[in-house]
Amino acid sequence: MSAVVIDFPYREDSAQLFEALAHQPWAAFLDSGRPHSEQGRYDIISADPDCVLVTRGEQTRIQRRDGTVALSTDDPFQLLREALGPIVDGIDGIPFCGGAIGYFGYDLGRRLERLPSLAEDMEQLPDMAIGIHDWSLVVDHQERRSRLVGQNPARLERYRRRLLRAAEQTGKNRPAADYRVLGEVCSNMTREEYLASIARIKRYILDGDCYQVNFAQRFSAAAEGDPWHAYSLLRQLNAAPFAAYMNTPYCQVLSTSPERFLEVRDGLVETKPIKGTAPRGEDPIEDMMLAEMLKNSPKDQAENLMIVDLLRNDLGKVCATGSVEVPELFKLESYARVHHLVSKVQGTLAPGKDALSLMRACFPGGSITGAPKLRSMEIIEELEPHRRGVYCGSIGYIGFNGDMDSNIAIRTLVHSDGITRLWAGGGIVADSDPEAEYRETYHKASALLDLLQRMEQMNSERCG
Repeated sequence: MSAVVIDFPYREDSAQLFEALAHQPWAAFLDSGRPHSEQGRYDIISADPDCVLVTRGEQTRIQRRDGTVALSTDDPFQLLREALGPIVDGIDGIPFCGGAIGYFGYDLGRRLERLPSLAEDMEQLPDMAIGIHDWSLVVDHQERRSRLVGQNPARLERYRRRLLRAAEQTGKNRPAADYRVLGEVCSNMTREEYLASIARIKRYILDGDCYQVNFAQRFSAAAEGDPWHAYSLLRQLNAAPFAAYMNTPYCQVLSTSPERFLEVRDGLVETKPIKGTAPRGEDPIEDMMLAEMLKNSPKDQAENLMIVDLLRNDLGKVCATGSVEVPELFKLESYARVHHLVSKVQGTLAPGKDALSLMRACFPGGSITGAPKLRSMEIIEELEPHRRGVYCGSIGYIGFNGDMDSNIAIRTLVHSDGITRLWAGGGIVADSDPEAEYRETYHKASALLDLLQRMEQMNSERCG
């Protein structure tokens, strides 16, 4: 059956529409950050998938809408490929006409590499949680146009009516849902422990084990209420072009990621690693000075170049010989709280390779592991007290037409079992200043920490 396309009234803020679906199982909002940022273009909204794939360790559970369940120990990337089915034609101007939406958790990398098991798995979340969606609402903010796309006209009409009702409610006095942080936000390591781990990493670098290791600390707090309420505020505080909200039966994922991991469009591949960070200034002059210092920092450029080389190698595993190139190095991009150095690596998929071949070859992303990748991941497992879960994995889509777009899941909150968690880290190299690296984690986490502080204050005021 060919895809059905229905025009839908354009809304500048797609969150007002997604709110009608936010509490459905497997609801997904791939968020460009509009209208709070001008960098993104498309929003993608969907819910109620036809099939879900959930991987834990060696087993993947596949459940269809009709309730049938299958279990498999096969490669989860191959299982996802089979669930998507044969590649079909897309529609010009619509990036996603149905397909897979979900997350690949960082620890899915254990299916690809042999790693020690040292860090504690506090969250007990799936390593992969993906829905196969046969419909979506695609909002194009550049063309100021929205379209519903799907294979089942009756289901598409049902969602059209539901979203129209949501649009009619916008601006009316509906009671706001609450999200409450119930106590202090705590890190999983002290400052002294963090600095000691950096010293350990620098010793590994000096000994020749590695060149760079991405090391992170995790913050957590008890919380209750509606995580969608928290995300609605977070996307205003820290709008980003590769943001996402996911409601799964296991957790809610609130991501305001600025970093694209992998994009495939008609066989053309792109990745945009971020390495190099500076805080925004208090005024325009200080802001410009900090940006210029970052642009001209030999340390940050070297750190960025290491990851570019790693990603060139990863792309080379599945791209046509000679097609991998680096059209942009060390480009400055500025966001609400930080400046970043961003590079771009491109290539063309080799015959017989597809988006999932690419994801498998590159996962997890080099910008959040280090170089060389495997040794860096072993050191991360040794020094970070807790497993990363969704953090530093990837959230995105793979369409029935073979196209893909995905983020690196940084600047991400995960709510499960009454706890909200967030992480922040940075690439440690031989000449890293430990104190500066420690401060950088707080710059990166500032919007998420501010959000939790606001939620805690709101709860205190209510209780008082």
